[in-house]
Amino acid sequence: MKTQNFISRLNVIPAFLVAILFFALPQFSQAQTAYGLVPGKQGSIKVLGTSNVHDWEMASTTMDSKGEFKFDSNNALQSISNFTFTVAVKTIKSESSSMDSRMYKAIKAEEYPKIVYNLRSTQVTPVSKNKFLVKAIGDLTIAGAKQPIAMDVNVVVNPDNTLSITGTEKIKQTDYKLTPPSFMAGAMKVGNDLTIKYALNYKK
Repeated sequence: MKTQNFISRLNVIPAFLVAILFFALPQFSQAQTAYGLVPGKQGSIKVLGTSNVHDWEMASTTMDSKGEFKFDSNNALQSISNFTFTVAVKTIKSESSSMDSRMYKAIKAEEYPKIVYNLRSTQVTPVSKNKFLVKAIGDLTIAGAKQPIAMDVNVVVNPDNTLSITGTEKIKQTDYKLTPPSFMAGAMKVGNDLTIKYALNYKK
């Protein structure tokens, strides 16, 4: 009798192990992976604006960003979390150093030297096998003023498993308590609307 009970208990062990593996495997198939910008090939962020004289553009290729990307067993993007992006204001430059100086003053670069974005939530929609549209909601802080921002972000998973992330977003300077600057004794007045364009490259 004791021998039969011992054997029956042994038969339960494999089933118990199968149950553990059944619940554990989805966690492995949807593991979160930390990504950061590709050194030397981070990409760029551009700020485009208007004025009563001509359009203008400033850009930076020096920034810091990282996040956790979750993929399923088919390498399809599921979600993004713990994502941050930071750029030093004075790395954003135009073709005119005098314009740069005035813009840095307008954006209070001495007091608030960094522009920071923190992701709060994402909704991922597959576009094709390796392309995804991400509805991202986060907080953008400029000159010490934090505002919620919703963005449509394009994510491409490349053959080498690097990620190409692109997007365009419009903001208003006054939303961040900034006064659009003027130059040349007021002859050139910068418009309130700005367009932010980014093309970023990430790797594990």
